[in-house]
Amino acid sequence: MTMPIDEDAVREELLRLKAELESLSENSEEARATVALDQQSVGRLSRMDALQGQAMAQASERQRRAHLHRIEAALKRLDKGDYGYCAECGEEIAERRLQVDPAAALCIKCAR
Repeated sequence: MTMPIDEDAVREELLRLKAELESLSENSEEARATVALDQQSVGRLSRMDALQGQAMAQASERQRRAHLHRIEAALKRLDKGDYGYCAECGEEIAERRLQVDPAAALCIKCAR
């Protein structure tokens, strides 16, 4: 027998995660900015380091955006009453899985 999902607690956690990701995104905006080509103010190796840092910041931003997308989809499932059910097979998602990842849309079997 499964325990009923505390939708308010889940919504609160999803909104907290969303706010945290949005804040991280805002704070990393400068790191993702275009690297200037001015060789006078930045040496070649420093510029390469800056480009590498920019690429890493952009990759992190893509991951944050994907996670934000998953969180927003989970919030929509909550609103529709579909939260906690696998989007693929319709079976209940294990409570433990939802505790680990409240944005999970698939049961463990379908996620593999």
